[in-house]
Amino acid sequence: MASSKDYLEFILEQLSYIDGITYRYMMSEYILYINGRIFGGIYDNRFMVKITSSSKKIMPDADEELPYEGAKPMLLVTEVDNRDFLKLLIESMYPELPEPVKKKKR
Repeated sequence: MASSKDYLEFILEQLSYIDGITYRYMMSEYILYINGRIFGGIYDNRFMVKITSSSKKIMPDADEELPYEGAKPMLLVTEVDNRDFLKLLIESMYPELPEPVKKKKR
């Protein structure tokens, strides 16, 4: 099942208080970035974030789920209505996220 644009827009509105949030549409799903670093995505209308020490600490009881077959597990975010929680979660994760890969020039 592909994610809906409506659900993406809802999540983006919830994250609108965080600077640097962008997204990219890929294979019927949406990859979410903060300042160019991937932190999560929308998969089958589920908001999921990467597993980091911060995300595990902030959501110790979160379910680990596969965003799609063959992917690494991610944490399912259920408190999507709590903007303060989402801001804390994503901003806490940011220092642990890998830098974007720079494309080599040919």
